[in-house]
Amino acid sequence: MEDRERRRSRRKPIELRLEIDEVFKQDDMVIKNLGAQITVFDISRDGIGFMSDASIPVGYYFKALINLGENDFFRAVIQIVRSSIDITGQNIYGAQFVGLAPFLAAKVDKYEKK
Repeated sequence: MEDRERRRSRRKPIELRLEIDEVFKQDDMVIKNLGAQITVFDISRDGIGFMSDASIPVGYYFKALINLGENDFFRAVIQIVRSSIDITGQNIYGAQFVGLAPFLAAKVDKYEKK
């Protein structure tokens, strides 16, 4: 519940599977060949919530193709801002979009209204 209170935008459930092969930091630190499967479970104009069996470091970034369905998708850079482990041992992450253009954020708003 505490995480929800810190969010700037309302999250909408989504079912989306991605693979993260590489994460990076602004100071040229790169972790390659991660092969981390992630399941995105919610989305807002500010970011995503996802889970993964992989341990992914907070503060790192990755590139993703976000598919909102009905042939509506966009590419984004995402920064991992928090992580926790649920009661089943699954890694749960909160991440934010970095530099998302307003017209792309509007796509997420449109998805929320469906």
